[in-house]
Amino acid sequence: MPLSRRSLLAGAPLFLSACVSGRLSDVAPAAPPRIVPPYYLAMYAPVAGEPFPVPAPDLTKIDPQYYRQEVPYESGRIPGTLIVDTPARFLYLQMENGRALRYGIGVGKAGLAFEGEARVQYKRAWPRWRPTDAMMAREPERYGHLADGMEPGPRNPLGARALYLFRNGEDTLYRIHGTNEDWSIGRSISSGCIRLLNQDVIDLHRRVQDGTTVVVLQGEAGGLA
Repeated sequence: MPLSRRSLLAGAPLFLSACVSGRLSDVAPAAPPRIVPPYYLAMYAPVAGEPFPVPAPDLTKIDPQYYRQEVPYESGRIPGTLIVDTPARFLYLQMENGRALRYGIGVGKAGLAFEGEARVQYKRAWPRWRPTDAMMAREPERYGHLADGMEPGPRNPLGARALYLFRNGEDTLYRIHGTNEDWSIGRSISSGCIRLLNQDVIDLHRRVQDGTTVVVLQGEAGGLA
């Protein structure tokens, strides 16, 4: 028996309802906001006594594995050695008894250009930053005015501290430095070398001496851990 127009209109909701889930409760709830333990909130609080502001990072933007923490780790190196595990996005300060202090890092293109052993030739608080000659030649409009370097401060790409690595007395152009870009920790980024949160690089700076050995690992993630 042919269906009337009225019958088709009345039945339409039944056909439409078959294409969707029947209950609003079937929709997955939004993930709750990450709760950061007070211990880490205190660790990454704003830093007082600096010549420039060091604000607290937004730790909800960072995977907790990249928060500074002591972990089991044996590199076979003497205590005090720094090991940069580039693929895993970790920097280790080797301690005694198979332990290390581990920092989360962000890795820029320059951070992928060096592998092996070097030494911290010197370190600087609130360093000046100068683009390389190649950068200035490639993008003179962007970098040409910085031939004498950029003044220290919150907008300086090296952040609050920097460690300068040399090999056989020559500058490797490899830097371990700070950043205010909290979202970049644990990630591969377009520029820079090895960056830590400013709170972390301030902590590392006070623990590391000039002449410290640094081992930079590339290749498969995990390194010596």
